[in-house]
Amino acid sequence: MPDAQLFCGTSGFAYPSWKPSFYPENLASSGFLAHYATRLNAVEINYTYRRIASASTFEKWVAATPPNFLFLPKAHMKITHSLKLADAEEFTRVFLESLEPLRLANRLGPILFQLAPSFKADRERLQNFVRLLPKNLRVAFEFRNATWFDETIYQVLRETNTALCLAENENLETPPVLTADFVYLRLRKPDYTESELSSIAYRAEQYLANGYPTFAIFKHEETPAGALYAERLLNRQPAAQS
Repeated sequence: MPDAQLFCGTSGFAYPSWKPSFYPENLASSGFLAHYATRLNAVEINYTYRRIASASTFEKWVAATPPNFLFLPKAHMKITHSLKLADAEEFTRVFLESLEPLRLANRLGPILFQLAPSFKADRERLQNFVRLLPKNLRVAFEFRNATWFDETIYQVLRETNTALCLAENENLETPPVLTADFVYLRLRKPDYTESELSSIAYRAEQYLANGYPTFAIFKHEETPAGALYAERLLNRQPAAQS
């Protein structure tokens, strides 16, 4: 993966409601990903949150996209919501093994572990879990309970080069703390003003200038707004040279 590159996308791509503003009106759903990949260079995979994807699914997706396109899987809900990171070693192994087709094709971006809003900070549990993860993976954690926003938690993340996912929505905004050698932005508002988009572009520019590969993922919604925001961000902020 190139250093200090900007990757922009949305949470998923299979949305017929994006026609005709993003997908052509006559485009079959089987062609969505290939078209998406002509305009954006990353996609967050919601599919993996509920299912263990087959190797053939990932191989098909890889074949439909160019070599610089990355897939950002969301960790399975059994790990993050059912087991809540405890006694999760075996299922995590199964989940990570399922991602091997992406890794072997050099198409695996950061893996997002999104915790439930009711899951309050547990430093020891987090520390035990992140230490299980292979060091060659990029991993980000999205905390949706404010108790996690604490320096002791950030230190656990820094020790394992794990990113604090910088997520924003109407209810909770993550402090802009960097804990890894890359940045993961989840931009969840349904609408952004020109001023807000300019601010996001400026932040991305600063991260890139300081050598942080940056992943900016907009919300999909039922309209193509997120995809169009992502495309504008990618076009106005070219990848920095390493």
